[in-house]
Amino acid sequence: MMSLASFAVPAARACRGALAALLVVGLCALPALAGQEDWQSLPRREALAMHGEPRLPAGFASLPYVNPDAPKGGRLIQSIIGTFDNLNPFVPKGIAAQGITTLVFQPLMARSADEPFSVYGLIADAVRMPEDRSFVVFHLDPRARFSDGHPVTAADVLFSFELLREKGQLYYRSYLGQVERAQALDPLTVRFDLKPGNRETPLTLAQLPVLPAHLIDRDTFEQTTFRTPVGSGPYVVAAVDAGRSITFRRNPDFWAKDLPATRGLYNFDEIRFDYYRDVNTQFEAFKAGLYDVRVETSASRWAIGYDFPAVHSGAVLRETLPVGTPRPMYGFALNSRRPPLADVRVREALGYFLDFPWVNRNLFYDLYRRTGSYFAGSSLSSAGRPASAGERALLAPFPGAVRADILEGTWRPPEADGSGRDRAMARKGLDLLESAGFALRDGVLRHDGGAPLVFEIMVVSRDQERLALNFAQSLKPAGIVADVRLVDEAQYWKRLLAADFDVILYTWNVSASPGSEQSNRWSSAAADRPGSLNITGAKSPAVDATIDALLAARTMEQFTDATRAFDRALLSGFYVVPLFHADGQWVARRAEIDRPEKVPLFGPVIDSWWRKP
Repeated sequence: MMSLASFAVPAARACRGALAALLVVGLCALPALAGQEDWQSLPRREALAMHGEPRLPAGFASLPYVNPDAPKGGRLIQSIIGTFDNLNPFVPKGIAAQGITTLVFQPLMARSADEPFSVYGLIADAVRMPEDRSFVVFHLDPRARFSDGHPVTAADVLFSFELLREKGQLYYRSYLGQVERAQALDPLTVRFDLKPGNRETPLTLAQLPVLPAHLIDRDTFEQTTFRTPVGSGPYVVAAVDAGRSITFRRNPDFWAKDLPATRGLYNFDEIRFDYYRDVNTQFEAFKAGLYDVRVETSASRWAIGYDFPAVHSGAVLRETLPVGTPRPMYGFALNSRRPPLADVRVREALGYFLDFPWVNRNLFYDLYRRTGSYFAGSSLSSAGRPASAGERALLAPFPGAVRADILEGTWRPPEADGSGRDRAMARKGLDLLESAGFALRDGVLRHDGGAPLVFEIMVVSRDQERLALNFAQSLKPAGIVADVRLVDEAQYWKRLLAADFDVILYTWNVSASPGSEQSNRWSSAAADRPGSLNITGAKSPAVDATIDALLAARTMEQFTDATRAFDRALLSGFYVVPLFHADGQWVARRAEIDRPEKVPLFGPVIDSWWRKP
């Protein structure tokens, strides 16, 4: 197996001087560009925002959620469930080790975790872009270096762009496909000419990871590897125990350590990720002091599991930290490719059999809130809001695509009485199923007297299994058979990406600035594309149109209208039986691990934490 570090390309020698770096992308001279003069008159910017202006002024000292004087040193140990078999995180093959993308490699510009979508200078210290966003020009910082000392040039950027568009992960191929032409204007300047309709593209391009062209062989790039990668980031890989742990060491010669976008970050001399096969073993390891920070996802464990000596003594601190972004949609994802789940009435009906108050009280200690939107807890949510004139105009070409109660903002997920046997809710569900051709006979729900309503719920953990078994039990009196099947993580993802399932428990995380990723999750084009994350197989012209609208929005008002209309179109498709979300993020940490007082919009950023001297 080959690696990022061993993808050596023999140095071509046909050209010399400053242009030699361009040989790795097959160029021996800079092209004469038609219209080259149009970018030179545009102002140089240190930052870009998706809508409006970036929050931080030019020449800012540091990000607002860091301690710029944080002490450096010590080790941070974190934990991961699963395993890994690849140190190349940019390709579809294998399971990549944690941390490489963010600790070893860098994007052109750094995203702020305290703004919906703004990027600031990093490898590219300045950018130029016209109002119509038809192209973007990145000026590279001449100080930028890979960890082997090799300078980062326009050749590396073009090489990375071409390689990831051709052979990278699906999401790279998707957003890099929005580029019509990429060209080097000089050894430190790159121009991307863009396809129309997606105003997010310049900012997604700003997050392009820059790979070392002088070390990578295009022909073997897709192979899995355990050889050490080389990037321009703050850390280098120090040790690998295949499938069990990976250790990063802070690079003392990190070229960007004093930039405003990095000051106060990357404070640990060493960061190690240890892998565990299951969550119970992982938690016991935390109790034993084997790693430093735990982001808790189990309500029952958070409620009663932290009754151990280190918590009582103050050696372990517990916090619920605020998160300002939309809360994730977590629920039973229904594969609409498969009958009878292809019928929207069947999908909607299943929601009436879930008794959320009972589940929340008996399984989760009343720590959750019911989720009623794909953007819950934010101004982008349609819940409780009648559609604006802008939303109605977007949805007008698709009559009937959005239910009247969802359009008016009055719809809520069915709310049972908490008894665990709410007959009124069950009756509403059965009425919908009867309208879809099902009838209950001899305790079995059958379609037109024939095939019974039977499906499988695939789960990947014991916590998911417990929740799925409760749901299956609530469906049983209606004559619906739901078989719960626990599989390992590898099988789960293999079947998920092949759309080989009926129902799964799935989480859709969303940022404060939803954009191009929504196409891969919900568009009709992605529904039948192998490996896409359109989990439910959604195919809706209204969904497609609202995704296009949110990508083309020029103002915050247009963006909000498009996102809320998108939310309403998804809710009307009933692709998910919504479950719940927590108000904040549950975090436990060793007392010697400290953090800044301010928590940014996106929640805690562990890269800004440090170990007390």
